Amino acid sequence: MRAVIQRVTSASVDVEKERVGEIKLGFMCLIGVMDGDTEADAQYIAKKITGLRVFEDNEDKMNLSLKDVGGSVLLVSQFTLAGDARKGNRPSFSTAARPEAAEPLFEKLKTMIEEAGIPVETGRFRTHMEVALVNDGPVTILLDSRREF
Repeated sequence: MRAVIQRVTSASVDVEKERVGEIKLGFMCLIGVMDGDTEADAQYIAKKITGLRVFEDNEDKMNLSLKDVGGSVLLVSQFTLAGDARKGNRPSFSTAARPEAAEPLFEKLKTMIEEAGIPVETGRFRTHMEVALVNDGPVTILLDSRREF
């Protein structure tokens, strides 16, 4: 499972001009479910999202988590995170999980984050979405449950 986590002061997602998710301070998380991902991958990503300490404390050090600052999460499924563009100019998405496997894992990830006490908003699975955000910092973290960067 791959995640792009952006610290934001606000983020929203619209589907067909309807606002389906919106947060203020927190994380905008783009989630790519890969073929072969399991609940353990979702657990890894959930633990990282809920535990990341990338908000400034009183000494301007990145030392606070979402819980510490009362933040929320906007989760958006993005199968293109599975894209491999190393050969040619058209990415291959062959490593993306099929929708029938990806959606339950995405929902499990959402539940895990909520169970940690973090409010979660989402986009709408398998739709064209328009995402807007104000990246604070900017701070962007890349996660992959199977690979270290």
